[in-house]
Amino acid sequence: MFWSHFSPNLGPGGWVTGVLLVALGLDFRAGLLAILVGNVVGALPVALAAAIGPPTGLTQMEASRRALGRLGVRPPAFLNWIYCVGWDAVNNVPAATALMAFLSIVAGASPPFWLALGVLALVQMAASIYGHDMVQALQKYLGAVLLLAFLVIGVQCVSLGGALPRAAHPPTLATMLLAIAILASFNLSWASYSSDYTRYLPADSDPKRVVGLALAGLLGSAVPFQTLGLLTAASIAEPSPTAVIASLQHAAGPLGPVVLAAIALSSVTGNSFNDNTASYSLISAGIHIPRVLAAIITALLGYGLAVAGAGRYAALYTDYLVVTMYWIAPWIGIVLADWYLGDRTAHPVPPGWTRGATIFIMTTVVTILLFSTSQLYTGPVARWLGGADIGYYVGFFVAALWYGHGAARGRRPVVRA
Repeated sequence: MFWSHFSPNLGPGGWVTGVLLVALGLDFRAGLLAILVGNVVGALPVALAAAIGPPTGLTQMEASRRALGRLGVRPPAFLNWIYCVGWDAVNNVPAATALMAFLSIVAGASPPFWLALGVLALVQMAASIYGHDMVQALQKYLGAVLLLAFLVIGVQCVSLGGALPRAAHPPTLATMLLAIAILASFNLSWASYSSDYTRYLPADSDPKRVVGLALAGLLGSAVPFQTLGLLTAASIAEPSPTAVIASLQHAAGPLGPVVLAAIALSSVTGNSFNDNTASYSLISAGIHIPRVLAAIITALLGYGLAVAGAGRYAALYTDYLVVTMYWIAPWIGIVLADWYLGDRTAHPVPPGWTRGATIFIMTTVVTILLFSTSQLYTGPVARWLGGADIGYYVGFFVAALWYGHGAARGRRPVVRA
């Protein structure tokens, strides 16, 4: 349970996110505050969602059918599949870069990027094909190895010292909100996966313990990694995987190959999650193909997207983290309101399109149109706020309160999946 929420965050993504804070203009104190606030905001809904798994025995998307209906769950489920493809690409770009550098040291020759990426994609795809048990085992055992490796790397980097990041001017409200949104989305992005890996726990598992372990796993990996990125930002030329990897390799000295191997392996823990959950999501979206085929398609599309977007990783990473929040925030708000304001039991799924599905669509569209801030589009409220993006928070609370206002309070019979 702990490792399932801890290990997927063990990778360069957290480090890059910490470096991004300095690129946004935050000093150390503001950056650390953003890390703490953003991670708690993002991790708490994921941990609360994890508690839905044991009593229902369902994946997160399947569990959300009780609020959205059998038909209404299809839009978020399909979005989640696309989302998994994108995360495959985001995770694999730095991992492939690290694998190339590792092989150039130990073998004297560096494979082309597309080949290194292909090797990693094949390993991840194989793990996801074997399903839930294999993915869980990877999180536990490979996660422990990665934890040890990154602890050594972190101690080595911090021991070298260096100036703390400083800013010429205090950060603006818009900058702080953007930073917190990026950090919150780093953890909130796991909300659509959470009960996938708690559903086989005993139905009578203590929900407080489930929430506590999930929260500890998410915060225990994200906060230290992002803080290390913040501390080492002065020695990193730009918030890109190449620059971060080069800096970590240099700081590690003779342990450089260990750094590179750890970064390359870190994508396996995260993307085996993505590919496995993607196969569940396609089924929830009404696309009934074999789970193995769904995992293969996801891995192949993620590979293609990574090759296409490798040259502009920082922009792709930032925009991707921010944009995905627009649909996840209202969706998870509805799911949590339905569960925690309702009877907290499994029950027959509504057959069609429910009120919750309508709330999801309307809230998502309105928050994008009014509040979003991205390179493609900036909403009128965001412009009025000087570029500050509060659409995620508005989407979450509006959807949750709107749904919760009319949620049924009666208890229903338990139907175990």
